[in-house]
Amino acid sequence: MSNQTEYKNRKVLILGLAVSGYSAAKVLKELGAEVTVNDYKDIDSSDEAKELRSLGITVVSGGHPLSLLDQPIDLLVKNPGIPYSNNLLKEAEKRDIPIITDVEVAYTISPSSLVAITGTNGKTTTTKMIESLLVAEPGEGHIYSVGNIGTPSTTVALHSNPEDTLVMEVSSFQLMGTKTFRPNIAVITNLHSAHLDYHGSREEYVEAKMAITKNQKAEDYLIYNHDQLELTNLVLSASEAQLIPFSRKSLLDKGVYLDGGVIYFNNEKIMDSSSIVLPGKHNLENALAAIAVAKLHNVTNQTIEKVFSHFHGVPHRMQFVDDIRERRFYNDSKATNSLATINALEGFQQKVILLAGGMDREDDLENLIPSFRNHVKALFTFGETKNKLLEVGKKAGISEQAAFETLSEAVYKAFEISEKYDVILLSPSCASWDAYANFEARGQDYIDTIRNIKSMMKKESKHPSECIIYENISNWWRYRRPYLSGSCADQTDESDE
Repeated sequence: MSNQTEYKNRKVLILGLAVSGYSAAKVLKELGAEVTVNDYKDIDSSDEAKELRSLGITVVSGGHPLSLLDQPIDLLVKNPGIPYSNNLLKEAEKRDIPIITDVEVAYTISPSSLVAITGTNGKTTTTKMIESLLVAEPGEGHIYSVGNIGTPSTTVALHSNPEDTLVMEVSSFQLMGTKTFRPNIAVITNLHSAHLDYHGSREEYVEAKMAITKNQKAEDYLIYNHDQLELTNLVLSASEAQLIPFSRKSLLDKGVYLDGGVIYFNNEKIMDSSSIVLPGKHNLENALAAIAVAKLHNVTNQTIEKVFSHFHGVPHRMQFVDDIRERRFYNDSKATNSLATINALEGFQQKVILLAGGMDREDDLENLIPSFRNHVKALFTFGETKNKLLEVGKKAGISEQAAFETLSEAVYKAFEISEKYDVILLSPSCASWDAYANFEARGQDYIDTIRNIKSMMKKESKHPSECIIYENISNWWRYRRPYLSGSCADQTDESDE
């Protein structure tokens, strides 16, 4: 769809600045709209606010005053993270002001082909897989990864061409704010309960996810996880698109499936699954979905296999960080729910040292018990849910476990008790907002702590009887352990007491 004149002379209120709001404000202004930006935080002195004002955009910050709606408003573009329970949004709904999100704006102004990816888990990894596959065998146009990852969707959409392809990750928050959004190819990786603190009910969450296909027609495609009966029934009843299932567990007459370690598309052999270097059954499912998109774009089997043999994942999603003294560190900070952690644990053939914890959203964490019992040798927790997770670990029979105030402390302890060939995995099962701005910041803190350990290991004395003291970033907590022959277990250091 491409209707860049739709916003000319329209009065648009953008609720919430952030990256998406900042981009949407500039794009809509360029398209001739009268734009007002409102943010709850005081952003008046920020560089972004100054730039927007220089473009003739009104900026109101320090709250969400209802008086903003007293002026004529034709359209409200909300930041996806702001819930519909917000008083200004509720008042806008009463006044029948249309409320959309930035992905709807991007869709309406872009002439490009659109591949949209959603799901409870695996969205970002699948999006990057698809981007990598399409870039490896490009057509006449460009391939752009937009949305929750990459460049803001509105920025790219404004200047994209008909021969281009936008590969867009979309969340349930964004899909709730769509009206005409219609991807040429939609992908639903999986569907589980999540974000109920935002949506209020599972039914609303499912409805938001299914919005990805609500406007699709017979010439469009919907790729979905056939191994989930609920999702299969939903797409069969709700979608007019051509359905392409993928399955890790069943043989299919049509679609992408696994049979004896070989991946097939419509009964054509594509590649051996062993060529996929990214670990985990869930990542195999992500790959199956991405392969379906690739085949619709006529990517050759040889290229598909080559891409997956070099695709090592996305930062903060089962990311290999480093190997220190033959202990391997993995960063799965994006695992913000228990299912994501279960998938991560099942991706390893050995029991791991697990670091978990974060914001308490009152989720039921007891479904972790079987995976903890089968895949975790030691558990170190942090954040608001640290004690809840210890209870889960106790029920799973994990004897080596402890709770810490910070992630960094948990990392140091994990390294202290680790042995050669151990895997140390950050897979929190919880959101990051109790201590971090986002999961990326949490993952970076983990990486920085690992780098700190590695740096200190380089300073280790070569004398076999000496201990090295590692001091964590909070400057008050120390631990010590010998890493060469000999023991220092009875030594103490009270210099910081």
